[in-house]
Amino acid sequence: MAGEARPLGSTAVAKQQNDGLTVVASNRAARHNFHIEDSFECGIVLKGSEVKSLRESKVQLAESFAHLDNGEMWLHNLHIAPYSHAQAHSGHELMRRRKLLLHRRELDRIEARLKQERLALVPLRLYFKEGRAKVEIGMGKGKKAHDKRQDIAKRDADRETQRAMGRAAKGNW
Repeated sequence: MAGEARPLGSTAVAKQQNDGLTVVASNRAARHNFHIEDSFECGIVLKGSEVKSLRESKVQLAESFAHLDNGEMWLHNLHIAPYSHAQAHSGHELMRRRKLLLHRRELDRIEARLKQERLALVPLRLYFKEGRAKVEIGMGKGKKAHDKRQDIAKRDADRETQRAMGRAAKGNW
């Protein structure tokens, strides 16, 4: 059964992608609020009931952030709901900070960039890759209000251009 994609349970809303990733949660607001300059993949330290909840896609990534502390990276405010079939005493804390796993040279490189530039560490998505939970962390600068307005105006202009090209292709000017 190695290499085959396992079917997802009926409660799972995770999506299997072409590259073998099963995306559990994505932070769409991150790209709206930040200019993401670089991203990297991290492992995450989880308990058994947390992994089972992730497989059911019971996670909220929107308010979470990453932070470097004493040469280690931690993920804060990641809400993982309790596993539906777990007993009350064997569950996990919903909002505990979770350790992210990176190589030392990656941590050093990230720490150097954070000291040089004023960047934030924002989780972009949480997914399973080859059965292991991973978090994609983006390094980015916060957008100002006028940057957000420019992005919205550009997206609207692109959409109108696509519509006009579609009408021209159909001959419906």
